[in-house]
Amino acid sequence: MTDSVTEVITPSTGGADAREPRSLKSRPVRVDRVFRTVCYAAGGVTVAIMLAVGIFLSGRASEALARSGPAFLWTQEWSPETGSFGVGAVLFGTVTIALIALSIALPLSLATALLISEIVPGRIKSTLISLVDLMAAVPSVVFGLWGVFFLQANVIPVSQWISTYFGWIPIFAVTDANGAPITDAGAFTSSAFIAGIVVSLMIVPTQTSVMREAFSQAPLGEREGALALGSTRWGMIRTVVLPFGRGGIIGGTMLALGRALGETIAVVMIISPIFSINWQVLKTGTNSVSALIALRYGEASQFGLSALMAAGLVLFIITLIVNFSASMIVARSRSGAESN
Repeated sequence: MTDSVTEVITPSTGGADAREPRSLKSRPVRVDRVFRTVCYAAGGVTVAIMLAVGIFLSGRASEALARSGPAFLWTQEWSPETGSFGVGAVLFGTVTIALIALSIALPLSLATALLISEIVPGRIKSTLISLVDLMAAVPSVVFGLWGVFFLQANVIPVSQWISTYFGWIPIFAVTDANGAPITDAGAFTSSAFIAGIVVSLMIVPTQTSVMREAFSQAPLGEREGALALGSTRWGMIRTVVLPFGRGGIIGGTMLALGRALGETIAVVMIISPIFSINWQVLKTGTNSVSALIALRYGEASQFGLSALMAAGLVLFIITLIVNFSASMIVARSRSGAESN
């Protein structure tokens, strides 16, 4: 069954009209028209929902933004009742936790995706795929409980070791107000580092699944050509699979970054909220936009709720920027291209 009906109009045989090319006109069949209409409608509804969310947040945040002005982006204090509030500290904590999570999850996800798609045999491969997908179904609160009652106690010695031997790097130092190093275990709890580790394990399944799908679509002819020319398996992966899957790596990473930026429950359970920029990621105390909204929503006044909506609007815009950037990068990559 063809998808469309082509109507051929034959030119007349006399005069100048005989030299004109014939006209071809394609008319889609009914099924094709219905399918196209449904797709356009679904895309329109998705865009409309995104616009509605942005308009809603903008309207509810207008009161707070009108009072604070541009200083809302860099003010660290959060006291809407006194008129001094902003997302400077919580936005810094959000980005810090997300970057720590990505720095841990990216190599782990990349290695896992290559293991599944390129190394293990079929029966083991299906088992590993199921296990990785099941990780994505674990609720955030479970990761938070695991992080509080198990991971934190076991990570503190690691944090102390990093601070001892790499404390000359400012972000790994743990010092008091006078700049003296702190070695007490209590100074290393509820840190951005611990929260980042927990979030990294939550985003690994997303990254791994996207990368694995991209790697599995690398052209078989190019794989066999590289091996036939004497390449090792790693050489074939480096020259064929990784370049072809670059879009999947970037797309999976950006998708995971979006979740890391908005993660709430697990972060709330681990961190010790503060409203100041803490450059020492191993030290107690950090915050995030989503944690701020979750902790202050129930007790907020009408104006405080407007301020929280403004914080949510900032996170919404940042997430959109990340996703649009990822889309442009993926569109220029080779993943999905036809093999010649």
